Amino acid sequence: MTYKEVYEMGKASLKQAGVEEAALDARILLEFVCGTNRNDLLAHGEEPVSHEKNETYVNCIARRAEHIPLQHITGSQEFMGLSFQVNDKVLIPRQDTELLVEEVMLHLHDGMSILDICTGSGCILLSLLHYSNDCRGIGMDISKEALLVAQQNCKNLKLEAEFLESDLFSAFEPDKAGGKQEKFDIIVSNPPYIETEIVETLAAEVKDHEPGIALDGGKDGLDFYRKIAKEAGNYLNRGGMLFFEIGYNQGEAVTKLLEKSGFRDVQLKKDYAGLDRVVFGTFLEEKHV
Repeated sequence: MTYKEVYEMGKASLKQAGVEEAALDARILLEFVCGTNRNDLLAHGEEPVSHEKNETYVNCIARRAEHIPLQHITGSQEFMGLSFQVNDKVLIPRQDTELLVEEVMLHLHDGMSILDICTGSGCILLSLLHYSNDCRGIGMDISKEALLVAQQNCKNLKLEAEFLESDLFSAFEPDKAGGKQEKFDIIVSNPPYIETEIVETLAAEVKDHEPGIALDGGKDGLDFYRKIAKEAGNYLNRGGMLFFEIGYNQGEAVTKLLEKSGFRDVQLKKDYAGLDRVVFGTFLEEKHV
């Protein structure tokens, strides 16, 4: 079969399975299997595809037809111009989250210290470290499996960062054996923020294949914001900043949480679709762990 014929077969299979981006996903999977690029379909569509590669492609299409995320099949996702390894133990990095990273970068200076809570794949922290100089970073997550992914991404990107297993700030609690006494210039988090009853209504690719603990933010979706905002001042230098990614309708609620917790100059940023996306503020009060 030719390159074009194999592609058309894959596209038809995905359309029949109800995959929303059937044409795009079929092309990306063919490029993944054949090591080609997006121009090859037009320029070399009549070239033959080996039996071995055809079989591999058919298998990939079958998996995508079962609504297994494309990124779990290819094993990677681009974020902030970097390639991150992903699997079903971490949230797939999304373009929306790039707005959070870009906002932090506007306030990040060389030599600063960064704490990333609910780090997952490490895409936020590692992007910030990649695009800055001499910054120090710690990523924390409750999931050991997620931390293994983050550590591998750190190695792949040739960066230095520390990753800790921690239930939010628990690794820093003074009464915890070996607990670290740390303060940071920046705390950033993309925590679980989907309302519990909404999780089951999400697309199959999300609810069936991405980790539930990284999605469920409690009854109103705000559980993690409450906990992090309340404690973050204990771990920020004076003038340090806290940045959150938020859900599309959570701007007002999270803004109030930060203000109530001692943050000043709290700002809400919307994404390119005009939806609430990032809330951040500056901590000026003194707190002690």
